[in-house]
Amino acid sequence: MLGVLATKEARGLAENQNLDLVEISPNADPPVCRIMDLGKFRYEERRKDKQQRKHHHSAAVKEIKFHANVAEHDYEVKVNHVKEFLAKGHKVKVSLRYRGRENAHRELGFQLINKVLTDCEELANVDMRPKLMGPTLMAMLGPKAKPVKS
Repeated sequence: MLGVLATKEARGLAENQNLDLVEISPNADPPVCRIMDLGKFRYEERRKDKQQRKHHHSAAVKEIKFHANVAEHDYEVKVNHVKEFLAKGHKVKVSLRYRGRENAHRELGFQLINKVLTDCEELANVDMRPKLMGPTLMAMLGPKAKPVKS
């Protein structure tokens, strides 16, 4: 903090230290400037941005496919996968494709998807209720928000 200086005087101080005079707030009265190494500052900002992009985690949509006549063990394995994805913060698309004669008993598919939704309700919010799109029955689950600690 050097106080209010003339522009020439401030520029001279910056040159003596081999630094740059950078205008921070041009609309202030008087304008606010800082003596700093601008190249180093820009370099560090780029590194910070790169690190933030590197650590940025976007929630992917994972899909688990079922069939109307799935065996109990296969069902449990797939539900465990759904729970793992939700615990990691991913959204999960649960789909069931009707094949051949399975179309005659679509209620079995709805029962199966609803069973998946109830089995995962402690970890998931239902983003999309079971919905029939052509021969495919789909539902979308999202991870529950973690409570904020204060």
